[in-house]
Amino acid sequence: MKTLALLSQKGGSGKTTISLNLAIAATLKGKSVVIIDLDPQQSAARWSRLRTSDAPLIMSGHGPNLVDLVERARGAGADLVIIDTAPKSENVALAAARIANLILIPCQPSNLDLDAIADTVNIAALAQRPAVFVMNNCRASSHLADQAEEALREYRLPIAPARLGNRVAFIKSLAEGKGVLEYEPSGPAAREMKLLYTSTMKQVGM
Repeated sequence: MKTLALLSQKGGSGKTTISLNLAIAATLKGKSVVIIDLDPQQSAARWSRLRTSDAPLIMSGHGPNLVDLVERARGAGADLVIIDTAPKSENVALAAARIANLILIPCQPSNLDLDAIADTVNIAALAQRPAVFVMNNCRASSHLADQAEEALREYRLPIAPARLGNRVAFIKSLAEGKGVLEYEPSGPAAREMKLLYTSTMKQVGM
């Protein structure tokens, strides 16, 4: 079983969107996936209630019972566990990071996101686990993503090869209880998510 942790101390970075879409990508590949939703807003749990499928399985919880939730997922035969953490929760984020085989740090190409990213990078460093940045909500006609990547390179962490675009498909698919690979399988958002999934699975050896 492999475990991913989505970390960002800033709200609105795209942790839940990426978590759900990676889970769908793995599910479509025949893997058993559990998402552990640690965000008090319970967005992943609400999304799952819109689905007609029971997969992926969503487990809602809090930081203190994270280890138990991971063990429950292992006992249920999960191939992949994705931990969706809450913003502004350093202790919980650190606990999730220490459990993870790989930490994904979403970052949007904005000054606010870049200014806040250091706190998340510090948590990944404390956990001593491999981490990778994921550029999210990038506009095709803007150079902001290029500039953001240049700024992120100062942290000497890898940047995922897939840039996730500012696409309506991400919003509409979640509103229907789907991922972009289900909502628009041949669309650009689906292609981006396939690339992110493939690179992520390669990094964890899965």
